[in-house]
Amino acid sequence: MGHVREGVVTAVCISEEKGTVKHDIGKALILEGYGLEDDAHGGPWHRQVSLLSEESIQKMRDKGLHVFPGIFAENITVRGIDLPKLAVGTWLWVGEKVILEVTQIGKECHTGCAVSKQVGQCIMPKEGVFAKVIRGGEVKRGDVIRVGFPVRTAILTISDSCFRGERADASGDVIEESVKSIGTVIDRGLVPDDYDKIVNELKRMADDLDAHVVLTTGGTGFGPSDVTPEATEAVVHRLAPGIPYAVLQSGLAKTPFAMLSRATAGIRGKTLIINLPGSPKAVKEGLEYILSVLPHAVEVIRGI
Repeated sequence: MGHVREGVVTAVCISEEKGTVKHDIGKALILEGYGLEDDAHGGPWHRQVSLLSEESIQKMRDKGLHVFPGIFAENITVRGIDLPKLAVGTWLWVGEKVILEVTQIGKECHTGCAVSKQVGQCIMPKEGVFAKVIRGGEVKRGDVIRVGFPVRTAILTISDSCFRGERADASGDVIEESVKSIGTVIDRGLVPDDYDKIVNELKRMADDLDAHVVLTTGGTGFGPSDVTPEATEAVVHRLAPGIPYAVLQSGLAKTPFAMLSRATAGIRGKTLIINLPGSPKAVKEGLEYILSVLPHAVEVIRGI
């Protein structure tokens, strides 16, 4: 993308009225579907949070203007990221929990607004970024802010008993909840422990749906019907042995039975396919260990 992918929050600002200068309060609670708590710009619309870079503010200082964070009515001031070059749809991970999705770059300037009157000109119309809140939480000065994009994940549960309706797909539910922090689930499939059906579903999810990541659960053990690794290896073009190794290491720290997994992982075209265990507990623990790496893995595979 050609821009820095990590920066830092330098100010967190709110105002009681729209079109007015905001003031830096250091930290604030960001509410999902709204924006910053007690901020006039919050609400159920696409511009819940506004961001501006310190570099943009510095341009105004270089012109001799006395300006500071919040004076252009931005909620979050950021240093180190070229915000205007971000694409709509980009995700911003702020601090430990907050996720924002960029919805607009720049905006129409209201003639005679308080900001323009005080500063003389406003840079938000060209260099401001607006976002909606995907996941709320606290944001504070000094938080790291990372740039990425939502990972499109497909989930494939492989289980005879789930397919027959004898058991709930609890592991698939765990995966769906876990991957919300890195993107969206675009499809969930359910097949029995059948080699051909697994192969066909993996191909569909990778080729037809263009999933960034396909996560499978089940069929990785020593049982005679456990054929998920063989089906996976039949469809991938390149193996990715480091991922199942990492999951195995994580599992072995908790139980020696983790060594009985035959899970594999690999790349088909531009899709990363990863086998996870069948039990919900093992799935949760394995995903917690590798989840933060998946966005970067997808970016490398897709040349982003």
